[in-house]
Amino acid sequence: MQANYVQRLRLTFSKMGPTRFIGHLDLSRTLERSFNRARIPIAYTQGFNRRPRMSLAAALPLGFTSEYELADIWLAEEMQPMVVQREMMRKMAPGIGVSQIESVPLSYASLQSVVTSATYMVTLQDGTNRAELHESVSRILDAKSLIQQRKRGKGKIKENDLRPLIIDLKLDGQMNDPVRICMELCLGPSKSGRPDDVLSALSIEPYSALIHRTKITLSEPIT
Repeated sequence: MQANYVQRLRLTFSKMGPTRFIGHLDLSRTLERSFNRARIPIAYTQGFNRRPRMSLAAALPLGFTSEYELADIWLAEEMQPMVVQREMMRKMAPGIGVSQIESVPLSYASLQSVVTSATYMVTLQDGTNRAELHESVSRILDAKSLIQQRKRGKGKIKENDLRPLIIDLKLDGQMNDPVRICMELCLGPSKSGRPDDVLSALSIEPYSALIHRTKITLSEPIT
């Protein structure tokens, strides 16, 4: 069957403010609506239940914000990336900002298959003891394993080793600055680290922190 698309564009966008409470599926629908309102000729899958040809690099958990999300879209007609960005932003929902659009080869592998890690900046509430937190961070980095337990329906418990998923973990800022933790975690189809799991390992309630994604790292493009 002949492809119904002629161009592949990669979007870099932010998800801030009220959009932190938009889930992954609703985010996809929000982007699709902006394409339609802006008259961007996005290609659709064929068949009875047609879907826009769009792929996001990695789902952002509900409540997180981000300045670096990635999505690929396929167009039925070629357009200049700068024109697509301009027209999209005229019709975009508040809280989502498209900072860059570039053309990528149609033959590139899927975004999900080349994602390797994500970097997060976590801001903690006032009153956090920086010295004690520094000791906890050092303890985690020195650990050979960090086993956590998760409930998996009908009382089943699954153990997961968090330590191999932590690439980097450190405190950020000066002594009088708000306490922030910078963490780089593995992100991929078979192994993914979650910032809230790291916070739990640090004895910090995840819902008391502001979690912000600053980067998604990809491996070298695979054609």
